[in-house]
Amino acid sequence: MKKRFTDEQIIRILREAESREVPTKDLCKRHNITEQTFYRWRNKFGGMDVAEARRLKELESENERLKRLLAEQLLVIDGLKEFSRKK
Repeated sequence: MKKRFTDEQIIRILREAESREVPTKDLCKRHNITEQTFYRWRNKFGGMDVAEARRLKELESENERLKRLLAEQLLVIDGLKEFSRKK
């Protein structure tokens, strides 16, 4: 899935919403996003700075990699158990 906005751009938009007295609806219209997207971003990135967002992204990718490794290991273990049962 291709993202239109980088984490840095998302944080900039959220900071703009915090600092200005512009209604959320107008801000969303200006950046061509839905209000639902804005609130989803606010829940995920609210109060973060750019460095924290990068760290979050790194941790999410590491977590995904570890989950893949765990799944592979569980498949190997399951295969070995099946093999030992047949003998």
